[in-house]
Amino acid sequence: MKKHPVLSVVVALIFLGLPFAASFGKGTDVSADAALKALKEGNERYTQAKPIHPNVGKDRRTATTVDGQAPFASILSCSDSRVPLEIIFDQGIGDLFVVRVAGNQANSIETASLEFGTAVLGTPLILVLGHTHCGAVVGAIQTAEAKGEAPALLKSIIPAVAQAKKNEPSASGEALVKAATEANVWQAIADLLQSSPTISGRVKAGKLQIQGAMYDIETGKVTWMGPHPKQDEVTSSK
Repeated sequence: MKKHPVLSVVVALIFLGLPFAASFGKGTDVSADAALKALKEGNERYTQAKPIHPNVGKDRRTATTVDGQAPFASILSCSDSRVPLEIIFDQGIGDLFVVRVAGNQANSIETASLEFGTAVLGTPLILVLGHTHCGAVVGAIQTAEAKGEAPALLKSIIPAVAQAKKNEPSASGEALVKAATEANVWQAIADLLQSSPTISGRVKAGKLQIQGAMYDIETGKVTWMGPHPKQDEVTSSK
């Protein structure tokens, strides 16, 4: 995946500690395991209709303005309006560093944003979150019929569709969409590890975990998929 040169320069300047980054927090001391636990507990509260709505008041706004942001997790998710991340994980202002794009794809802009989240803000966890009934995945399956800018948008999802068809040759309809959506989560994680030395380096150094998950838009429940099943192989191939 070819990175955007302007984004690379901006991110590089930020990493060098120039004044551009002075308004941001210094990261968090939360471990990846603790960050994942907080997300799991938040989703459990949400699905049980017992949210606590933390960190949403004036004091939190003031604190994150004065002291800067220090989110405990970065999340790459779909831009679908039915997947409101702070709500489904019961988190508040400054808790999550969120990157959203149709089909939760990890292209140049998304990758650069997540590099910022982990290397500058210090998030120890990147969660790649797919969801049921994803229109972008359906579009990639039906890409021959796509019009306008859709083919370009869906280009990086097509390999996941091909992988799903290879893994489950008889799958069709909803079964194929489900398989392709899960494959697309793994595809995004692989893209992050293969395209970003910053991200792959932090994974190798034990400073960062990348995990996948699926959100059910009907039940509100997140199913946790864990790290990429071939993470070591994917990372070392960079």
